[in-house]
Amino acid sequence: MRTLSTMKNLPNHVAIIMDGNGRWAEQRGLPRVLGHRAGTRTVRRIVEAVRQAGVRYLTLYTFSVANWERPREEVTGLLDLIGETVRTDGADLLKNGVRVRVVGELEDLPQRVRQPVDWLIQASRHNRDLNLTLALSYGGRHDLCHAARQLAAQVAAGQLLPEEIDEALVRRTLTTADLPDPDLIIRTGGERRLSDFLVFESAYAELYFTDVLWPDVTGADLDVALRDYAGRERRFGKTSEQIQHRPSPTSLSEAA
Repeated sequence: MRTLSTMKNLPNHVAIIMDGNGRWAEQRGLPRVLGHRAGTRTVRRIVEAVRQAGVRYLTLYTFSVANWERPREEVTGLLDLIGETVRTDGADLLKNGVRVRVVGELEDLPQRVRQPVDWLIQASRHNRDLNLTLALSYGGRHDLCHAARQLAAQVAAGQLLPEEIDEALVRRTLTTADLPDPDLIIRTGGERRLSDFLVFESAYAELYFTDVLWPDVTGADLDVALRDYAGRERRFGKTSEQIQHRPSPTSLSEAA
């Protein structure tokens, strides 16, 4: 069997909605925060599996703007766990060539979380093996509204004409501007929705849903998702015939 790193059609950017931590804990009669703690072990497994597979970009939906509405005890536990995980796993990420970025409203986070996250962002900025992005205090609609306000301010200041605003400019104004659009979005836990994750960037992403709760996800589950993706045909609005008969660069040069 071919290894993932030698497969054709491997996605360049995988984004994951890590769902099911709370239900995993409830099924075991445990506090929900212990489900989130179990989920951090899965993060370690999947980051390493993605890196070994040869995927260049991985984005994890870590804490959404909607998560602020959860019970205070759970929010506090989640935030503390994020800071703790960054501190304990940071050295391994650096050693393995992982570059860490954040999208979302980092300033919304308490200092006990921002400080280790800021440190890891700076310490890993020259790494190139895997680009790991954490979506923290992130919401796709929120990000679009923020971009719209920025563009409106530029128009009001006479720095930009309304007719100059196009998809490319909006894309460059989002907090995800430095990332390629996701090729594959995986959601665990059995739900079948994006939940405000990368709503602009995911226009042509392939979606993969699994019933496996996030703490139970393994490298084998990732393998299944990547192989499923590799078997799909991405048409980007074109017909299947157009994709299959797309001229190669060699034939184009010969025709010229």
